[in-house]
Amino acid sequence: MGTENPHEATAAYVLDALAEPERAAFEAHLETCPDCAREVREFAATAALLGAAAAVEPPPALRGAVLRRIRELPAGAEPEPGAARGAGPETEPAPEPGPARHRAPRHRAWSRWALAACLAVAAGLGGVAAWQYQRADTARQQARAAEAREAALAGVLSAPDARLASGRIPDGGTGTVVLSRERDRAVFVPSGMAAPPAGRVYQLWFAGPGGMRPAGLMDPARPGAPALLAGPVGGATGVGVTVEPEGGSAAPTTAPLVLLALPGARTA
Repeated sequence: MGTENPHEATAAYVLDALAEPERAAFEAHLETCPDCAREVREFAATAALLGAAAAVEPPPALRGAVLRRIRELPAGAEPEPGAARGAGPETEPAPEPGPARHRAPRHRAWSRWALAACLAVAAGLGGVAAWQYQRADTARQQARAAEAREAALAGVLSAPDARLASGRIPDGGTGTVVLSRERDRAVFVPSGMAAPPAGRVYQLWFAGPGGMRPAGLMDPARPGAPALLAGPVGGATGVGVTVEPEGGSAAPTTAPLVLLALPGARTA
């Protein structure tokens, strides 16, 4: 730190980039310069807020890049007021009368801008890392859910008490429902079923004395894939398939393509 310009060290001080002798000299300067003390408090508060917003370790090279950017800022880079107005040659303003006081060089504004920008970059990088972690965590949860569905589907199809019922579908395909009363689950197995129309999906339903209740959606990209019906069979007596808008419906909006009666429990 150049002792002739101690005001320039606020950014480096907040970033813990001063050598021990320079740090001690700057801390002594802080005791007599309220402007620098206020700026240090502001920088420290900004850094704390950004750190709390994205608690992810930034790349090791980022700190060095920040410090290099601060050191490379040209002194006096901001144009003089007279030059901005198209006035004549620059002149040094006369000192104001009164007690002597510390004056921060004009380019301290550039140091403030540089630190704020670098801190924003650090927070942005941390935010990207946090976003990537969340995406990966979501993918892991989806994979675990898919594995659980596949295990449940396989469990129904291979259950010792599994019973089947089949029926024709108007487009020429067939549908088969596989029921395990012991597991209280059912699987719908299509064969030769065409893909649903654009913007529509096949929706599964449990049918019973109380009407139809939703039992999940079939994969529109795989109309021939077996589908595990959502939820327990309970008191349902049949399984139906309808064509519904994307996302499904709370109640059927079309007549069932097929309505299969659930087979009874296997008897000895």
